Amino acid sequence: MTRLNILQQRLYNQQVTHQSFKEPGEVVAWLGAIQAQDYHAAKWAIALRLKGVADTDIEHAIAEKRIVRTWPMRRTLHFVSPQDIRWMLQLLTPRVVARSATLYRQLEVDEKLFSKCKKLFIKALQGGKQLTRNEMYEILEKAKISTAAQRGLHILCHLAQEGLICFSARKGKQPTFALLDEWVPASKTLTNDEALALLTKKYFTSHGPATINDFAWWSGLTIAQVKRGIEIIKADLQNEIVNGQQYWTAHGIAFKKTATRNVYLLPSFDEYLVAYKDRSLAVDPAYTKNIFGAANGIFSPVIVINSKIEGTWKRSFQKGKVTIETRLFNEVSKVKRQAIVTAAKKYGRFIASSAVLV
Repeated sequence: MTRLNILQQRLYNQQVTHQSFKEPGEVVAWLGAIQAQDYHAAKWAIALRLKGVADTDIEHAIAEKRIVRTWPMRRTLHFVSPQDIRWMLQLLTPRVVARSATLYRQLEVDEKLFSKCKKLFIKALQGGKQLTRNEMYEILEKAKISTAAQRGLHILCHLAQEGLICFSARKGKQPTFALLDEWVPASKTLTNDEALALLTKKYFTSHGPATINDFAWWSGLTIAQVKRGIEIIKADLQNEIVNGQQYWTAHGIAFKKTATRNVYLLPSFDEYLVAYKDRSLAVDPAYTKNIFGAANGIFSPVIVINSKIEGTWKRSFQKGKVTIETRLFNEVSKVKRQAIVTAAKKYGRFIASSAVLV
């Protein structure tokens, strides 16, 4: 296995070059979680892994509770499957909460305050009610609980990590919150080892080949927990050493090379990059400054050509059309330029708009 083979296999397993599923919930369940602090980017991340899916289809999947947005790991918003949300919260958030102790002291929030907020939100949301973030903040402010300096956001995040609330359907252009137990039906509970084994299998099946450090970064688990997860399901995994590094993936994953002319416009924070601690396989170090932001990690949407990141892109809207501006790191052939046009048109169809490439 070569470095290029690793990238090709990742794109295949992540459903970018090969689509096995028909609806958004299946893709999210397969990947385990899709980073979603950029809401619109996350919807495109799901859609590009399906055939003929529009933005409205993703919105329907959210409104119909087939995918759920919350903070399951790394204190970062993700889309997850409703069947997975509770065991993921139980497995992954305790360590995140413990590591937030200093932040909570700085914000002057503690368990007593969280308990008060919890009671307020239960009263406000019970009975199937859904409230926007500003409406949730108003409840806190009326109870003389300040939401300034992102205090309100951290309160919402903590209560979501506890499994009290989650994002629900949109109200106009604004997302809303609901009580998790009302929004998502009860699901089977898992022991810690069962949850660890399931997450380990999901990651290395959908994101492999990947390293132990990659999985630890993505999940927020400790190295010891990752090794424990691998040990539990070792019979389902295989590994190979490449350039002195051990890569793990699931047994029995089919793979087929794709044409080198294929081009993909991936959104910011896409799993193809954000799911790995070491991204040097996919991005030439000379171009990392073009992709990675100093303040918030990966933020630029990227262009994938022959499995490598070869440029960035951004969109802007005018009446009746979307303009896609590309910045390639190097000159490419006319065939690949035409493939970029094709990829741009696919994005245009996703948002039901005519795409113009710059």
